[in-house]
Amino acid sequence: MLNHIVIMGRLTRDPELRSTTSGINVASFSVAVDRDYGNRDSGEKQTDFINCVAWRSTADFVNKYFTKGSMIVVSGRLQIRDYTDRDGNKRTAAEVVADNVYFGESKRRDDSGDYGSRGGDYNRSETYRAPSRDSFENARKQASSFQEIDDADGELPF
Repeated sequence: MLNHIVIMGRLTRDPELRSTTSGINVASFSVAVDRDYGNRDSGEKQTDFINCVAWRSTADFVNKYFTKGSMIVVSGRLQIRDYTDRDGNKRTAAEVVADNVYFGESKRRDDSGDYGSRGGDYNRSETYRAPSRDSFENARKQASSFQEIDDADGELPF
């Protein structure tokens, strides 16, 4: 049997790091995941809000490098568990237990030079731009203007 799930989306809140009574770290977080298709009538995409939990070093990693709005990729298993709430009602919860967590977008540098740590202000306007075709052509022209150096005597010119 197979129980494997991979989701990619944005954190809806900062991860919440707690420790069990035996000292094991656990991080809880929620990921907003857009569906691939839109509503039949309006064409609007719908979003699912998926609860996730990470344990031990994965929990530490999530807590250290991810904040509300961060793009995250979570690989793990779907777990359904029953519990009793404070009022004594029986409830069922579905959550993804994260085995692996990955960055869903490239790193962004804040003013302190730190990458992705909590508390830093991200430069949201910073985006990656692929080189244009013109820049490749200019580089090719510059490369073709180099001259061959005759090193028959084995001496370097510098």
